[in-house]
Amino acid sequence: MKETAVTAAPAHLVPPAAVPPPAVPPPAPGAERHLALDFANSALVQPGGRLDLLESPAAAAQWLVDRDLAPVGAGLQEVCAARLRAFREQVRALLSSRIAALAAPPEALAAVNEALTSVPSAPLLLWDEVHGLHRAQPHPTDRVVDRALAVLAADAADLLTGPDAELLAACGSAPCTRHLLRTHAARHWCSVRCGDRARAARAYARRSQAKAD
Repeated sequence: MKETAVTAAPAHLVPPAAVPPPAVPPPAPGAERHLALDFANSALVQPGGRLDLLESPAAAAQWLVDRDLAPVGAGLQEVCAARLRAFREQVRALLSSRIAALAAPPEALAAVNEALTSVPSAPLLLWDEVHGLHRAQPHPTDRVVDRALAVLAADAADLLTGPDAELLAACGSAPCTRHLLRTHAARHWCSVRCGDRARAARAYARRSQAKAD
């Protein structure tokens, strides 16, 4: 029987293997108590690459909906997602400066204060045929992001000025960039995975140093 030769396709015609996106780790300690901490950690770097939970308008809207910061079905435009990402960097800057005991960046302070004052601070007096006179926070569709930023700014201010500020820490396992609240004095990692990676790196460094000696 005649054999048929199989010719491999040129390398430039072979599609690259699909690379799965980095997995989202569990929330860092403290994220369940402070939305601002969860918000700051919505951009993260893992060994598999960078992950941004606010990368697109749809992703940003889902992040807000999942945390009751926007109504289901809220549609965001890219300009809205960009505002959230920009504000996140200001919150991260404030957390980092507090951890390092440095002066708070003026532009970050200005961003938080602007968000705090951009929406009514108290429920308004409203009337409709169903409820009659009542008080409620307005949720106009064109101000969804304003309200979300105000809530996040208030929580960031409470975190940075309250007792939990003393527990703030940056994850000590490179390349992770998340922040956390230390659940005990010795905790310096935002997840079990980061802790295991840091311990493995230290063990490798010790073995390498022993061989060098």
